[in-house]
Amino acid sequence: MMPVALLSAGLQCSDESCDLSTLLSNMEDDFSQSLTPPVSPFMDEELGDSSLAQPPCFSCAFEKGREGAQTLSSDGYVSRGVLKRLLLKLDPAPCDFEVDTVDLFGFSWVTETALLESTQLLFGLFRQKVFKLGTLVQSSSNDFGQASSLHYEAEELRQQCVLFLTYIKVFIHRYLEAPHMLPDELCPSFSHLEVQFPSTLLEQLLSVTLLMGRLKDLPANVQSAFTIHHQGKLFPPSWHLLHLHLDVHWSILEILHILGQKMTGQVVYAQQFVDLTGETLTSVSLFEDHLNNLLCDLITLSMNKYSKVRPTEALTSHHYQCLCTKEIWILLIHFLEHRSKTLHTQTFWGYVNALLSSILKGAPSGVATHCKDVLGFTWWLITHLAQLGTCNHNGVLQNEKQLQDNWSFVCVLLKSSCDTKAAVQEEQMRMYVHCCLTLSMVWAPSLSALNTLWDFFSKNLNGSFSVPWLGLSGLASIGSTPLALLEQAKSCCSPALLNSIHHTNLYRSTNSFLIFLRMLALHLKQDNGAPWRQIKGRIYSKFHERRMAELSESGLHHFLLLFLVLSLCADLEDATDRAFDLLALRLPAANAVMSWRGRLALLLGFVERGVDLGGVATRISTCFSSAAREFYLKTTPLPKRAELWRLISAYLEGVGQVWQSSTTLCLSEEKLINEGFSLLLPACGAKELDTALDFLQVALTQLRRVQQCSQCTSAAFPPNVVKERHLAVAVTLWTHFLPFLRSLRISQTSPEELAHAAAGFTLLALDLPSSAPQDLQPRPLQAMIQCFGWDEMLRPVLVTRYLNTLLQNEELVRKISSAGDSAQALCVRSWIRCILLQHQHNNTDTHNRRSERTLEEQLAEMTALILRLPEVEPLLQRAGMNTNTNAATQEPKAALTLFIKCVGRVYCGLQQQAERVSLVCKALEYLGDIMKFIKPNMVNKSTEGLHITYWTLGCIVKHWSPLLATSKAQSLLLRIIDVLLLPHSLLQDKAPPSQQLSAIRDTLPLYLQGLSAVVGVSQTQLSYLKQQLRNVITQYLSRFLPTAPTAGAVANHPVLLAGCEATPTTRGAALRRTILQALRENFLQFRGHAPPPRLAAVLTFLLELLRRNNDTDPALLTVPLAHVLRCMMLVNEPQVKKLSTESVQLIVERCSSAGREEPCDQLVTVLRTFVEENEGVYELQMYSALETVAVLSPSAVSALIPGLSQSLRNTEQKRGIGKNTSLRNAYRNLLALLGDAGQAEIIILEED
Repeated sequence: MMPVALLSAGLQCSDESCDLSTLLSNMEDDFSQSLTPPVSPFMDEELGDSSLAQPPCFSCAFEKGREGAQTLSSDGYVSRGVLKRLLLKLDPAPCDFEVDTVDLFGFSWVTETALLESTQLLFGLFRQKVFKLGTLVQSSSNDFGQASSLHYEAEELRQQCVLFLTYIKVFIHRYLEAPHMLPDELCPSFSHLEVQFPSTLLEQLLSVTLLMGRLKDLPANVQSAFTIHHQGKLFPPSWHLLHLHLDVHWSILEILHILGQKMTGQVVYAQQFVDLTGETLTSVSLFEDHLNNLLCDLITLSMNKYSKVRPTEALTSHHYQCLCTKEIWILLIHFLEHRSKTLHTQTFWGYVNALLSSILKGAPSGVATHCKDVLGFTWWLITHLAQLGTCNHNGVLQNEKQLQDNWSFVCVLLKSSCDTKAAVQEEQMRMYVHCCLTLSMVWAPSLSALNTLWDFFSKNLNGSFSVPWLGLSGLASIGSTPLALLEQAKSCCSPALLNSIHHTNLYRSTNSFLIFLRMLALHLKQDNGAPWRQIKGRIYSKFHERRMAELSESGLHHFLLLFLVLSLCADLEDATDRAFDLLALRLPAANAVMSWRGRLALLLGFVERGVDLGGVATRISTCFSSAAREFYLKTTPLPKRAELWRLISAYLEGVGQVWQSSTTLCLSEEKLINEGFSLLLPACGAKELDTALDFLQVALTQLRRVQQCSQCTSAAFPPNVVKERHLAVAVTLWTHFLPFLRSLRISQTSPEELAHAAAGFTLLALDLPSSAPQDLQPRPLQAMIQCFGWDEMLRPVLVTRYLNTLLQNEELVRKISSAGDSAQALCVRSWIRCILLQHQHNNTDTHNRRSERTLEEQLAEMTALILRLPEVEPLLQRAGMNTNTNAATQEPKAALTLFIKCVGRVYCGLQQQAERVSLVCKALEYLGDIMKFIKPNMVNKSTEGLHITYWTLGCIVKHWSPLLATSKAQSLLLRIIDVLLLPHSLLQDKAPPSQQLSAIRDTLPLYLQGLSAVVGVSQTQLSYLKQQLRNVITQYLSRFLPTAPTAGAVANHPVLLAGCEATPTTRGAALRRTILQALRENFLQFRGHAPPPRLAAVLTFLLELLRRNNDTDPALLTVPLAHVLRCMMLVNEPQVKKLSTESVQLIVERCSSAGREEPCDQLVTVLRTFVEENEGVYELQMYSALETVAVLSPSAVSALIPGLSQSLRNTEQKRGIGKNTSLRNAYRNLLALLGDAGQAEIIILEED
């Protein structure tokens, strides 16, 4: 197996089959044919240290700190500076081979002459090492126990080979000189070797290429070493052999290049080799053949990898198997580009293009064309090679390109890729265009490539450009709004960075047309204006009336994106005008909405650039006005109305986005709003109106925002221009929207957005009062609030939403507070009215129930805002209430009760008459015409409405009683009595509805206590007020009194509850006196001999009233005494007897305790009257009744003895029959209970 070249090395051997070891052993004895034999190892000390650093070599072994960085190995040719030194003609290894001897293959050689004198021998040793490494590969196994020894042995063999190749480069660079041809007879032996050396070296290099063979022909077990990427330090022999092949192939090119430099352009011919065509081997032919073979092999390896690459991973899957093949590509790129510039040879792309062209044509090229998609592979390889071309001599990626572009070949490739006959699919086209975009970013964009692509896409605009197997992720969404369209176009105008994840994922995230638009934007963004002029006509010429009519929705979407990109990256006005002209042509009806959205998206481009849009805005607003007029007509069919509404809603959405995008509203945005809105709004249904008012709210909010910003910061326009423009915008809004809002304000079906829109106009009146219509001047702010917040005809849900929006604005609150009018009081009045009317609807309707829930939430928010008003909060604080900590302020009804209490408490604490008069006026202002507010509740008679009505006014009557007693407020009190407590229907004996009676029962104590207090302090109409109080008590005492006494019914009687208090007070005693008087006059009067009706229930009520209060005033207690005694005297029903007896006993006990030792005058007076009324008729019963009193208060009855005795005698005298024994006995029994006075009177009677 020994090469012939080695056998011809001049060493004598008796047997041709002797091995190299025998040859080397003979070499020790005979150096007759070698001028420079190997040096003895014992001469190292004399000649110096010949140890060398590890030479550069290809390696993809793991290096700490380089994980995942795709950086080249630190031991490689690029990192060690080999490439740079090669291009600069520097010493290949300046720090090595500096001593006299060099160790090669285990022997020491003289550095300066070894290669010259022992060329064949050294190359033979080299081949031996290669064979030995190949033997290791064949004999290696999966035995991990041998892994270490195999690795180190293989590594040693490879290092020896690489060192030898490095030595060849150094030897040629340092010691080889250009030969000077001399006649053979004049050449000494050494000089002859020098002359023959280049040819001999060329022959040996050829033998090495034949020995190593092609990379593509390596066994599978060796090629599989490309996939070894583990982080260990031990590699199999196959890995070392594979990388040695790479070292050899690169080194041969490097050696031939250095040889050519040393030969100063002379061609080196081989003396012993002639190819099959009869041509002699030269250094140039060997270089070209070896280079082409290497490129073919590398392309083949890339092709093998491409077969496993998915389209979505085309730009993330590299064309090299490992970092070593990446490095060799980088070496070839810079090496061939350098040779092209210095030696005028082919460029790198020239070599690659020739090979790829052959592959595409199917011609033999040395590349195994087993790839199914040769076209896609070509795109993929060129794109990745172009990106590698951005690496500099040190292997570092640079922004500027290191490699010239290859557009000439790519454009030809693109034309074949876009061939309509080939019917290219989107999954292929997407990859091609993606590669084109990448190449445009690596190189400068190509107009020719762009034109080719535009010719393709202009014919396929209607295509969906979808990849079925990608699913939804591969579909480009059609922009549903103008802003979405613009954002989609802007994403095309700002391509992601070349190696960013967004760029590499474009295949998955977008389609080929959008990638093309990125290319177009890249081209248009070049510095000068030439790119736009070059492509403008080519794009415009593709669109005409017939073509526009052919566009589908998808096609129109692509058309719009195209013109948006043109407007953003080229000439805004020119592209927009052209697009508007084309969109004005005959389009399919289904595309009308998309057409409008596209025009509005183009307007957004004007806003973004800060360019006045008045002209183009007028064009589309005219279309809107026509659509609104047709929508307004009653004769328009429903299908047509639905179609028109789709256009109108798209317009509203787009115009809203235009306004929101504008930072100044100084670009004639008001031109988008015209008389069409005046026609549209009245024709809208409920949902349609919501959409229109939402747009209005957006417009108002944006106007206020930019107007305020223009005051705080320096705008792009002069202040006077800004003010003038904002006034124009505001006037437009007032003109076209306010009249319709006014017509809606008292509607029972007004939309929720009405309140927000009205609030927006109110805040606009605050910011720009001069813009308001003339009928709102001179105080537009107050006029707007009156119209939508204070008017008593408005629905509470509208008022709450409206005022909640306004009162959150601190500036507005300060404005109305400093105006000095009644604005805050009117807000409080509206709050009270809304609370009263929150339940005005019956709860049978689901919509009404939902409205009430919404109103409750709004009222809770409104309550917090009202209680923080500058006028209200101090009032609460003066009453000792803290709104921040008081839980009652969280619920509207409780907060209103608290507010009423605080006003009453503050009034009672005022000392100055002027202050009291002022607060009376303010309190009445808070209430307004409250009796008018409550009418809906009184008519609807809902339980909740009636209850909150009676509760609120009851609190007012009770807590504002001193205030209502004044002359200014007394009329309100009388109206409350007439409407709520003593309505005409009640006086006509018509029973009120049960809901109303329930509300009265729950709140009557408030009214009775308040009315009683008013009677106590009133100075006007006192008698009338007293009479009304007695009427109320009489009316409801009777109405709520049961027929038969039951504990629950009587104990919870509202009149009883009103008269009860834990600690007696003057005000409470006055009310109880009135209640007792009403009882006496209306419920304890006998009609002849008949007792009053429901007597037991009345007496139970009386007894409960007396028991629950600790009254001791005889004047109060004795009010019903005579009538109760009469009941006890005349009614024999046991229950009545018992109740009347207990009542008398309680009254007498309380009176006796008040009179102490002296008899109670009031008690005596009542008893005397009782005696006078019943003498001569009911003497026996009277004496029995007085016995009950005598037991508890003998002194009081003793005071009656003279009168009783005289009455007895008068009775006997009238009858004329002498002494009445029965009467005298009954009287004697009474006297027996009266102590000494009674005994004395008994003696007197016996003497009669």
